[in-house]
Amino acid sequence: MGFLETLQNRVHGWLPKELRSIIFQADTLYSEWVSVGKFVKALVGLISAVGLAVLAMAIWFGISIQSPPFIVIIALPFVFILIMFSNYRGVQIRITSKELIVSYGIFNRKRIPISDIASCERTKANFGKYWGVGIRYGTDGSWAYSTSFSSAVKINQLEDRPFVFSSNNPDEICKTISRMKQKYQASINGVEGVEN
Repeated sequence: MGFLETLQNRVHGWLPKELRSIIFQADTLYSEWVSVGKFVKALVGLISAVGLAVLAMAIWFGISIQSPPFIVIIALPFVFILIMFSNYRGVQIRITSKELIVSYGIFNRKRIPISDIASCERTKANFGKYWGVGIRYGTDGSWAYSTSFSSAVKINQLEDRPFVFSSNNPDEICKTISRMKQKYQASINGVEGVEN
């Protein structure tokens, strides 16, 4: 994988939609951004507000006692929490002619070649199965990138555990994957026909 492709995959979910469509049109057959649910946004907002209030008080207290190390010690955990919350603000989904790419933040990326997908189906990322939102391990043995307890896509892989991710358009994703699997299968059959 080249430098440009690596950079593209890393920043794809962080750019505004209009800019993404101009820069990364090349091989993208389907693209979707799924923001975290309203409950998670409210929870993150509340924790962030409390964190910023504590941070402001710590800075004010550190300035009043003229102790920069105190400010740094108090500020670092809150800055880390804010960075983590901003990192997990949604799921970016891309389907190319060769693979499905699902990213949850900068560090969590799942790439599944179209040839490794056994089936695709609509499902729900419910609380009973995943016990929350985020990057979860389900009671059925699946991995999930979940932003809410609503519609999702379940990818059954040929050699790996099922992978579930939140989506606003699960049917469209499954149709696109099915089309690409048919093209892949046709290309395999065409090559086999030539060899025979």
